[in-house]
Amino acid sequence: MLFLAIFLLCTPSAFAQNSPPKPESSAPGTGASQQNSDAVSELQKVVTAAGNDRSALARNLQDYLRRFPDPPQKEGIYRTLVKTCQEVRDDACLIEYAQRLVALEPDDAQVLMLTVNALQRKGDDASLARADAFVTRVIDQTANTYSYQRPERLSVAEWQDRRAQLLLSLYLVRGDIQKALRHYEAASKDYQLSFTIGPNPAAAEGLGDIAEMHNDANGAIQEYLLAFVLPDAGPRKMDRRVIRRKLGNAWQQVHGSQRGLGEEILDGYDRSAPPEANAGSNARNKDARDIFDFVLRDLDGTPVPLAPLKGKIVLFSFWATWCAPCRDLEPLLAQVAKKYSNDSNIRFFAVNMDEEESLVPTYLAMEKWDLPLVYADGLNKFMGVTALPSVIILDRNAKMVYSAAGFPEKGFTVSIENAIRLAETPAK
Repeated sequence: MLFLAIFLLCTPSAFAQNSPPKPESSAPGTGASQQNSDAVSELQKVVTAAGNDRSALARNLQDYLRRFPDPPQKEGIYRTLVKTCQEVRDDACLIEYAQRLVALEPDDAQVLMLTVNALQRKGDDASLARADAFVTRVIDQTANTYSYQRPERLSVAEWQDRRAQLLLSLYLVRGDIQKALRHYEAASKDYQLSFTIGPNPAAAEGLGDIAEMHNDANGAIQEYLLAFVLPDAGPRKMDRRVIRRKLGNAWQQVHGSQRGLGEEILDGYDRSAPPEANAGSNARNKDARDIFDFVLRDLDGTPVPLAPLKGKIVLFSFWATWCAPCRDLEPLLAQVAKKYSNDSNIRFFAVNMDEEESLVPTYLAMEKWDLPLVYADGLNKFMGVTALPSVIILDRNAKMVYSAAGFPEKGFTVSIENAIRLAETPAK
């Protein structure tokens, strides 16, 4: 994906196809013309001799270049060698001819990044320093591209998104190179640039590694937490087992045991999660002082004030579309509600707690629930609901006479009916 994005944004020309360069004919003559003719004729021979053997093609072309250092089709031969050496996993060959090709085509970002990856695999300081120079060149090219250079098949928004994602990946690659060179300040800057473009676990892990290098275990914990809880949607596949070990090691250094780490991971996930699509619903009824101050909403958004429920028995069933037990609980409540359908003094409500309310209409259309629906709009917090499903029954004085969380044991409907009868009994 990184190479594809580079190609779309920066590369002036794509790689040649897998077929080797076709020799061009040249009229016989003397001097340079004759040398070109000999080079073309010999190129045809070495290509034909290789057949479909990619390793043989790479060997033959390298030998050919030793005999003809400046052939007419030099760029095409270099490009074919880069592609072929990549296919046969010969990094030394790839690096040599990619660098020769870059000398001819300094703006070919795709070849530059192939060279960077090969130099990273080589891993010595000299190779990494060259990789850093190459990836910096690609970053500069990408940062200096403009919307009028975008491919016609991409909208401006699509082009801008791909450009941002490419820069995110490039800063990450350069951060890795700088970290390998132990240039921790420069690496940290690149990881932060990558993370600023889009929070990603790879940049967070890199920042955690650098924090550990500086004996900052608390800083490492915070970065490794992000790396562990952020969705794996960045430029590279993450190994969460490795991140878990790093996180556990840093936590152990600070706390002396793993105790409390699980709770910290859950808190970290909640902090890093994107804002709820309907976060404003939790702010509704923030000034309510008792339950009858609440004004909820039905499925269509129509206000449902609770004030008219004064003096009535009310059953609230709190649920969400992601809650599997809620799905099985509703038919049981519907059975009870049906028995009291002619009693205007008893009201039943299915109170939805989904963060993404757009899921609710589709869910209800499939499940065909009977209980009247309202959105929680803060009622769950007011009533202390912490787990789903939860069923709460209020008597005529708004006193809670029944509260249960989780899927019930056998006899649930009997328990609900007993609670309703208790709520109907006048207080002595």
